Amino acid sequence: MGERKGVNKYYPPDFNPEKHGSLNRYHNSHPLRERARKLSQGILVIRFEMPYNIWCDGCKNHIGMGVRYNAEKKKVGNYYTTPIYRFRMKCHLCVNYIEMQTDPANCDYVIVSGAQRKEERWDMEANEQVLTTEHEKKEKLETDAMFRLEHGEADRRTLKKALPTLSHIQEAQNAWKDDFALNSTLRRHFRPMRTSRN
Repeated sequence: MGERKGVNKYYPPDFNPEKHGSLNRYHNSHPLRERARKLSQGILVIRFEMPYNIWCDGCKNHIGMGVRYNAEKKKVGNYYTTPIYRFRMKCHLCVNYIEMQTDPANCDYVIVSGAQRKEERWDMEANEQVLTTEHEKKEKLETDAMFRLEHGEADRRTLKKALPTLSHIQEAQNAWKDDFALNSTLRRHFRPMRTSRN
């Protein structure tokens, strides 16, 4: 593949490296070409892939996760030191514009305007999974001894309730732990059947 890539560039006779520096400056163009046409406004055109299923507000059509758009990417703020970017793209089925932005606090994307999210989110609490501790709760656990004691008691109750299930899972895993012994047993069982057929 690499040998087919065109790496040779045509240098016109009036090109002067001291004066122009690069071919891009000679041609008065940006290395990103069309993608950088709004760079002076702080907007870069990127290829954006829809992170989840949505419903367009303009045409009421479903837009599936993974559909790609040429989106205008712009920095709109910061969450601590992480930049928050806003993406603006036109629906491929109508004239409506969809705006989304990053949500670093929840590791997600938020729809600002032009669409509605199709609700398919996984509720960790409803499915009895371990929840991550929120920032405020973590700070309170570190500073407030009474809160830490109450929180520890609630954790112990949860553990006591989940202990039978956990021990059952542990026993099931231990039964299949030694796969070499299981394989040997199966081979010993099937070997006589295979030799009798031959």
